[in-house]
Amino acid sequence: MKVALGGTFDPVHDGHRALFDRAFELGPVTLGLTSDILAPKTRSEDRPVRDYHSRRETLETELQEVATEYDHEYDIKKLGEPTGIATDPEFDVLVVSPETKTGGKRINEIRRQNGLDPLTLEVVDFVYADDGEKITSTRILRGVIDEHGNLTPDRDGQMSAGTD
Repeated sequence: MKVALGGTFDPVHDGHRALFDRAFELGPVTLGLTSDILAPKTRSEDRPVRDYHSRRETLETELQEVATEYDHEYDIKKLGEPTGIATDPEFDVLVVSPETKTGGKRINEIRRQNGLDPLTLEVVDFVYADDGEKITSTRILRGVIDEHGNLTPDRDGQMSAGTD
């Protein structure tokens, strides 16, 4: 079974790691990483995104560990459009979050239009931080939580309770 997964992954956090784990449980993974041009277009909020090369290096480190654990190979491909690699006929499964499930459905519409079988959408639930809110890259960049969902101390040494 060939598995596709796509995103910006900046910064990588435990929510992303849950996606990676599920993808590698299913088989060899091709991860589509948004290009520098596409990355800002896929954000619902205005925030900085590191360049493609830096994000790819971080992903290589993350994926090597997971691939070794599950004994599956992986590849990283640059995404230039939101539907990305998942419209390629070689894939069987697309791993998505509840937030990206709609995009997965759109990909399946495109696949059907192109005479391809739809992908199985494997939905991985959100991972939540200590405050009960979902872990997001934006919350990490704002200094509310760390990559594991732990609340971070604010300037006064108190635990941050802010959300996006």
